[in-house]
Amino acid sequence: MPRLPRLDAFGVLQHVIARGIEQRNIFSDREDYQFFVNRLDSLVNDTGMDCYAWVLMPNHFHLLLRTGPIPLPTFMRRLLTAYSVHYNRRYERSGHLFQNRYRSIICEEDPYFTELVRYIHLNPVRSGIVKDLLDLERYPWSGHKILMGREKASWQNSDEVLNYFDNTMGRARLKYRRFLQDGLKQGRRPDFSGEKLTLLGVKNREDQQTEPRGGMGDRRILGNAEFAENILSRHHKIPDTKTSRTTWEYFLKKIADRFNLSETELVSGSKLQPIVHARCILSYLAVRHLGMRATEVAQLLKVSQPAISKGLLRGEEIIKQDDKILKQLL
Repeated sequence: MPRLPRLDAFGVLQHVIARGIEQRNIFSDREDYQFFVNRLDSLVNDTGMDCYAWVLMPNHFHLLLRTGPIPLPTFMRRLLTAYSVHYNRRYERSGHLFQNRYRSIICEEDPYFTELVRYIHLNPVRSGIVKDLLDLERYPWSGHKILMGREKASWQNSDEVLNYFDNTMGRARLKYRRFLQDGLKQGRRPDFSGEKLTLLGVKNREDQQTEPRGGMGDRRILGNAEFAENILSRHHKIPDTKTSRTTWEYFLKKIADRFNLSETELVSGSKLQPIVHARCILSYLAVRHLGMRATEVAQLLKVSQPAISKGLLRGEEIIKQDDKILKQLL
């Protein structure tokens, strides 16, 4: 069965899992772990991702991310490539370090956000690397210690996680810890790791989910049928590698021609509506298709980075409403 294309969209919650090839270790000592954390820190800040939970285990890792303007495949390519180069050079090895592709699961937020934070952070306890929650607070390669205030990390969005439990920091941490304690009683959750299908049913007039349509399912999504169908309808297929024939200059010329503008007008920072409209599409394609940084696009277009972030959303809406644009340009 051919592998399905990745799903990705601006602002969605993604559970990412990557394992070592043939279940081998991908971290050998503290230096390896620290290199990975430093790279993760840099990329989260650089790409506008939100990281809510993370854990590094000897042979795999988990991340809970909300995608920003940079697509997840670009983020993960930069993370995994940098770490693989570090590891192979250090240990004088060659070849693949990670098993196949990493797994990314788009998750419905309301029922699963805190559950996923708990599932990810309890990994060291369930695997026997640490013996209990007190020991987990001392485990250096997890976001749990940061949520508990043992360390600080500006790149981890701890406030949003703790606000799910209470508005007061002390009470939030107490409730979060109790929540983890309760989670130790749970068994294995194959749905959280993408091993269980999300069944794409439909809703009847009583708003009850009916039987799945023809047994359809999707391991790329964790959520109910309505959420899954919404994700499938709004996403654009994001390639894992850049298309060599499409460049910034290519898109700049194509979009200028399509909207009867000059290339100079398009990069002028003008607030005239026709230019803003075309600029939004150009911003979306540059970031989502070419993998360019939002800050780089902002400089080229002579606008602020917040303007690019808003433009990405608008560009996505325009392309969704008129998919001929994307087909013509690509």
